[in-house]
Amino acid sequence: MSDNHYSHATNFIRNIIEEDRAADSRRQVITRFPPEPNGYLHIGHAKSICLNFGLAADYGGRCHLRLDDTNPEKESVEYAEAIKDAVHWLGFEWGEHLYHASDYYEQLYAWAEALIERGKAFVCSLNAEQMRETRGTLTEPGRESPDRDRPVAENLDLFRRMRAGEFADGAYTLRARIDMASPNMNLRDPVIYRLQRHHHYRTGDAWCIYPMYDYAHPLSDALEGVTYSLCTLEFEDHRPLYDWFLEQLADLLPARPRQIEFARLNLAYTVMSKRKLLELVREGHVQGWDDPRMPTLVGLRRRGFPPAAVRAFCDRIGVGKSDGWIDMSVLEDCVRQELNETAPRAMAVLDPLKVVITSYPEERQEEFDAPNHPQKPEMGKRKVPFCREIYIERGDFMEDPPRKFFRLGPGREVRLRNGYIIRCDEVVKDPLSGEVTELRCSHDPDTLGVNPKDGRKIKGTIHWVSARHARKAEVRLYDRLFSVPSPGQGQSDYRQDLNPGSLQLCSALIEPSLAVGQGCFQFERIGYFYTDPVDSGPDAPVFNRVVTLRDTWAKIGQQGG
Repeated sequence: MSDNHYSHATNFIRNIIEEDRAADSRRQVITRFPPEPNGYLHIGHAKSICLNFGLAADYGGRCHLRLDDTNPEKESVEYAEAIKDAVHWLGFEWGEHLYHASDYYEQLYAWAEALIERGKAFVCSLNAEQMRETRGTLTEPGRESPDRDRPVAENLDLFRRMRAGEFADGAYTLRARIDMASPNMNLRDPVIYRLQRHHHYRTGDAWCIYPMYDYAHPLSDALEGVTYSLCTLEFEDHRPLYDWFLEQLADLLPARPRQIEFARLNLAYTVMSKRKLLELVREGHVQGWDDPRMPTLVGLRRRGFPPAAVRAFCDRIGVGKSDGWIDMSVLEDCVRQELNETAPRAMAVLDPLKVVITSYPEERQEEFDAPNHPQKPEMGKRKVPFCREIYIERGDFMEDPPRKFFRLGPGREVRLRNGYIIRCDEVVKDPLSGEVTELRCSHDPDTLGVNPKDGRKIKGTIHWVSARHARKAEVRLYDRLFSVPSPGQGQSDYRQDLNPGSLQLCSALIEPSLAVGQGCFQFERIGYFYTDPVDSGPDAPVFNRVVTLRDTWAKIGQQGG
């Protein structure tokens, strides 16, 4: 992994690691990224991926990818493969260290029996509703289960029969025996195993009892020799339970990991809940998990966000101890900075207006040399065809332009990018609607690549495409999925804040080089665009807008959203 995959910036986790290493120079840095395969990863997961893999690499350690597949009802091969693909896309490798919680089912079961034998777990017959009623509140202690003092031998027998499938789903659970009066609700005899007959995408029907995440997670960390279990802040209250399991089984465990919590990523103008993202997909508000408006990594990838920009964003926002909101403009700015350096330039017209250059011979055509990147000559040049009829953006002409409008107007001159200077001599309109349908212009043949000989100054330059050579393309103008920074705030339904203008389609005309190219491009003077990897084809190119050239939401944000 190259150094640009992560930041060397100091943060509180790095300080903890430095202190640990100072006390024990042999201490390895082994981290893990442990997603549950019940959905697609989003930009919030990218922060955890970069942190876990980055720190491990920085200290010469390793990071495991572990799929915490303990809930077969919601998990699938599709999600598991998508997770691996997303981590690869971000630029990180786990090598031989790909694991699954299901790899450890036998060992986890054996340790559950050990907890029973040590009087630290019991089989409970309360159903879910009864368990909620006896759990207590933040100000009142819970009530002990009538099964809490069940004899060890009876607990072992029932637990083994649970595994054998003798009981119906929900008939029994295995609970840790901790403290029903604890102020930490997570320590009030939490469930360790539940009866759940669902086909598991890896183990099939071999199991009908499954471990809970809070039980499987610390013990899986210990089995793998993980030294630092980095979690987001919502797991801070779970840390005493994490440590409790490690303490009760300390003599049986190969390692003792340490859990450290950091602030999760809260990104404005989107939602980061898997449940809400799944609702958007199922209800048809978006066109799938990979819809380019989604904050999923597969969606950002299809939109054209470079992985280097996502890594740079994770570096920029840093690692803190308290939750906060990051504006979408920060992510977009990272994308602009990356694409400004790497994206070749090309010309496309999204709202075409025909221009006839009457002084140019009708049968003639030329090819102009155009740099693929004005600041990077090593990226080479391309040929741009030119003829008597071209198309420009409708917005680059005004019949009655204001003083500071430096583009085309009646009697005004403008330079064509990489081409001649032209002057608007005549405006042709539709006789019924009055809409401008064509401009008649003349060109100065002595201005190809040079300034006018008489010294007159031309302030405006516009892009264009040759009418004879241009190709048609569908361009999808993507914008933020929600119209407010905090969707659902102050009302019950976040979907009411969906941005109706988050996708606009237009039939564009593109220069020929774009029809055969793939990847990210800067459409000059418009924005950055990416060849859609799903719908685009050689005869029908499709481009997704990655991001505009400038932050078009800045003024909205200054006015309070």
